Amino acid sequence: MANISLSFSFILLIAALPWTRTLHAKKTNVQFYFHDTVTGKTPSAIKVAEAPTSAKSSTLFGVLFIIDDPLTEKPDPKSKEVGRAQGLYASAAQQEVGLLMTLTYQFTAGEFNGSSIVIVGKNSVFHKVRELPVVGGTGAFRFARGYALARTYWFNAAGDAIVGYNVTVLH
Repeated sequence: MANISLSFSFILLIAALPWTRTLHAKKTNVQFYFHDTVTGKTPSAIKVAEAPTSAKSSTLFGVLFIIDDPLTEKPDPKSKEVGRAQGLYASAAQQEVGLLMTLTYQFTAGEFNGSSIVIVGKNSVFHKVRELPVVGGTGAFRFARGYALARTYWFNAAGDAIVGYNVTVLH
């Protein structure tokens, strides 16, 4: 009987561990602007692959980009750089322009210098506000989870864009 009681107590302790972390999580809000440039002499996003049918698709379905985009405090490209978004996005929808984004947002200045957040999810770029999941992080954002609200601030027909991000993270 003592062994059953001890085993049951151990199971309860293990089951409670995830709740302990949740109770002690810190909530942080971070805002910045993402500058995605596909044109010019020094683009920050480059096409590295496409399907044979991508050019005929109205959504560019099957196109893959690798990026190293600056993150700034304000929408002005000349405002203070606070980090870089590095990773990839692919056109992964046939009915709308929907990007599968797999990006690390690495902070290089300010309070979160040296820390990062990782966002992986679908970005329906023509929706006014898009919600993307935060799935991890490093440094100050270790064990991060949360969400990012993305709003297009500016874009042109060539595909260059400035996107405002409002990120809420538990870490």
